[in-house]
Amino acid sequence: MKPVITPAESARLDRASTVPAAALMEAAGFAVAIAARLGYGDSVAVLTGKGNNGGDGWVAAFHLARRGAKVIVHEFARPSPGSLADSMRSRALDAGIRVLAINALWEPSLIIDAVFGVGFTGQLPAAIVPWTESGVPVLAVDLPSGVEGGTGGVDGAAFAAQRTVTFHALKPAHLVGPGADYCGLVTVVDIGLTGERPLWLFAEMSDAPIRGRDRHAHKWSVGSVAVVGGSAGMSGAPVLAARAAMAAGAGAVTVVGPGAAMGAIPPELLSQTVGGGDRFAGGDEDAVLELATRFDVLVLGPGAGSSSDATLADIAARWPGPIVVDADGLRAIANDSRIAERRAPTVLTPHAGELETLRSYPGESAPDIARRYRAVLVEKGNPSFVHWEETWVVTSGGPELATIGTGDVLAGIIGAFLAVGQPPAVAARSAVYWHGVAGAKLRSARTLTASLLVDAVARTLAAVPTGATE
Repeated sequence: MKPVITPAESARLDRASTVPAAALMEAAGFAVAIAARLGYGDSVAVLTGKGNNGGDGWVAAFHLARRGAKVIVHEFARPSPGSLADSMRSRALDAGIRVLAINALWEPSLIIDAVFGVGFTGQLPAAIVPWTESGVPVLAVDLPSGVEGGTGGVDGAAFAAQRTVTFHALKPAHLVGPGADYCGLVTVVDIGLTGERPLWLFAEMSDAPIRGRDRHAHKWSVGSVAVVGGSAGMSGAPVLAARAAMAAGAGAVTVVGPGAAMGAIPPELLSQTVGGGDRFAGGDEDAVLELATRFDVLVLGPGAGSSSDATLADIAARWPGPIVVDADGLRAIANDSRIAERRAPTVLTPHAGELETLRSYPGESAPDIARRYRAVLVEKGNPSFVHWEETWVVTSGGPELATIGTGDVLAGIIGAFLAVGQPPAVAARSAVYWHGVAGAKLRSARTLTASLLVDAVARTLAAVPTGATE
């Protein structure tokens, strides 16, 4: 777990720290100098602004020059007289470091961008823009200039860094928005700050536990999942979810679907049909609930179609156990107050379009939606977020998961992890993490399909080191 903090929180930590400000700046600038020595050559242009970010740049310039690098500082703005950044500037000048105007371009082996940092908003000044177009590798201090720290927004030119050195904690722009693509490899350096109030928590492998099986386990003791869905032309969706639940460790999985829409079922899955139509109809909820009674968890919605909303909503409201609502199920339960009244865990898994359906008013935030439904909410995307009492950000997957059926796979994994008794937020976070890892392993494949992803999930979870499981 790593904290992700806002620019405002970063500034608060600086002000509240009991570590002398000079020691913080020295540690930050020295870390930048160390990073600059990692294979970038010995000629460095350091671009500085007037604030603490610029002060970090002056410290880096000082240490790089002491170690024999050719260093030229290009000063966009001078620090305020008497400020800490100004004292670092004076030390560097006393050491003989050369200073040129910001518009005196040359071709160093590395540019250190220490102009603005995480507090930047708006557009880069015109004098800096040519440096962003130089083609020279860039090492950014805290955040590439031109990127808004709180949103990852980019309005016009920005430095595209090969590497970013940030301090104490990640910031939102390192992970979201177009700005995340400008950061390159992000290194977080501990400079002695403490007491952060995170906006998000960044999920690592240790935050994605997997429960193993004891030697007395049998198919009904290791979790069972019923996947309810399917309709004409979409019979594959519930099968993918069911296969994923098996791949993620469930001992027994069934597909419950309309009689005329049930496609071919793999032999490892159970299947049960309701009625003779090609989609669920009014009155089918009693039969579905009866067929699912023996199973621990319900995954509701994959491929169910748009004409079954009332039936799906009734199933969700009446099901007494944990439930994962996905795909067409999300539209069916949108703004249904009965969902918040459920006593068992609820997990909702919307992508961006489905999230709009769940909103009760324009702009309602995902955490607020989760609170209103009293549900864990998985906000699928790149990155994905898991909202409950805390918000976790998960970056293990990538654009390779933007393929039809991969959401069904994720719903099945969540169902399996819930079925073995993981707390709902942990089950969702772990599922999103390992779903992403499995997808990343297929990144080099010419084509990623949901079926290939299911197989990759099984291989990935089987290979998880024992120490990473519960």
